[in-house]
Amino acid sequence: MNRDTDMQGLLYQEESFGVFLLVTALLGGAGAWVSGRAIARTWRPRWTVVLYMLVLGLAVRFVHFALFEGTLLSPWYYAVDTAILITVGLLGFRTTRQRQMARQYGFLIAPGGAP
Repeated sequence: MNRDTDMQGLLYQEESFGVFLLVTALLGGAGAWVSGRAIARTWRPRWTVVLYMLVLGLAVRFVHFALFEGTLLSPWYYAVDTAILITVGLLGFRTTRQRQMARQYGFLIAPGGAP
């Protein structure tokens, strides 16, 4: 077997890497980023991002299945998609929470940036 096909089968099952980028990274990632920001803006705890991304991972798998004939009930590809979504969702959460903390509790930060 070719090493490229091994790596392809590990991350995505479609014929084109572009489909994976479009559905998982672009559409799913945008949804994950916005969801992470919304969770942070409502002052919910970080672990709720993971719960929401588990559900969003199901939606991403469904889009792969419905539009590009991917496998709907594939635990491996669900785990790959969801891991990417959790990472992006937590990044959106973190950047928003940092801005919130700096704005609301800016008086605790010394001018040099360290407390």
